[in-house]
Amino acid sequence: MPDTEKIASFAGKKILRLVSLLAVVCFVSFMLIQYSPIDPVRAYIGEMTVSEEHKAKLEEYWGVNTPPQEKFLNWAGNILKGDFGTSLIYRMPVADVIKERSVASFVLMATSWLFSGVLGFILGIVAGMNKGTWIDRAIKTYCYVLAATPTFWLALVLLMVFSVSLGWFPIGLSVPIGVTAENVTFFDRIQHLILPALTLSLLGVAQIAMFTREKLIEVLSSDYVLFAKARGEKGLDLVLRHGIRNVALPAITLQFLGFSELFGGAVLVEQVFSYPGIGQAAVAAGLRSDVPLLLGVVIFSAIFVFCGNLIADIIYEFVDPRIKQQEATV
Repeated sequence: MPDTEKIASFAGKKILRLVSLLAVVCFVSFMLIQYSPIDPVRAYIGEMTVSEEHKAKLEEYWGVNTPPQEKFLNWAGNILKGDFGTSLIYRMPVADVIKERSVASFVLMATSWLFSGVLGFILGIVAGMNKGTWIDRAIKTYCYVLAATPTFWLALVLLMVFSVSLGWFPIGLSVPIGVTAENVTFFDRIQHLILPALTLSLLGVAQIAMFTREKLIEVLSSDYVLFAKARGEKGLDLVLRHGIRNVALPAITLQFLGFSELFGGAVLVEQVFSYPGIGQAAVAAGLRSDVPLLLGVVIFSAIFVFCGNLIADIIYEFVDPRIKQQEATV
C-alpha cells in the first residue's frame, strides 16, 4: 500500500475512533451525572435558607425537571455548534473555564511528564547495566514501592514534610495569596509548582524505569551486542552505542501511553495542593453538580488521553516499525 494511502487510512481510522469515543463518553457521563444522588440546587446553595420561589427559579435555571433525554439532546446539539454551555459555579462559558484552568494543568503535567520520563529512563538504564547487583535491586525496590503508593498519600506526606514542618515551600495554590497577577514573579510560580510536580513525577518513574530496564537487558543479550562485545566494545560505550538507541523509542512510546495515568494523578495532586488546574475544576463541578463544566472537562480529558495514544500509535506505526515487527515475532 503506498504511503499516502496508508497515512489516509490511518488518519481515517483514528478520526472515526475519536468520534466514537467522544460520543460514548459523553452519553455515559451525562447519564451517570443525571442519575447521581446529588441535588444541584442544594449543592449550590449549601446550608443557606432560600424561599420556595427562589428555589423554583434555581431548579428552572438548572433544568431539574427536564427529562434527561431531552437535556442530553439539547446539550449535544449545542456541543456540535461549539457551545459548551455556561458553568453554573463560575458563571462563565465552560470553554473559557477550561482554557484558563488547562494552562496551569498543562504546565504541571508537562513538567511532571518530562521529569518522570528522564529520571525513569536513567534509572532503567542504570538498573539494566547492573543487572543482579545491589544497585539493580535498590532501583527495583524503589520502583515497586512507588508503584504501590497512592497519589494522594504521597502528596499529603510531601505537603506535611516540606511545607508544614520545614516551611520550604508554600502550602498550596499556584501563586502567593494577596498578590496581584502583574506582581507575581516567575520564581513565585516555580516555587508553587515544585511540590505538585515532584509528587506527580515520582509516581510516573516506576513504569518507565522497569520497562527500560527489561528492554535494555533484552538488547544487551541479543546477538549483535554479543558480536560487539567480541569486537572489544564494553561498558558505557557499548550501552550508549547499542543500548540507548534501541530502547529510547519504545520507552517514549510507553511514556505517551501513560497520559491517562498522568491526567488521573493530576486531578488528585491538584486537589491536595489546591492547585487551580483542570482537575480541581472537575472535582468542584462533580461535587456541586455543574453538569456543563463537568462534561466539558470529560471531553477535554478524553481528547487529551487520545492525543497521547495517537502520538504513541504514530511512533508505533511510522517512526519505528521495529516495535511492530518485534510484537509480530512474539
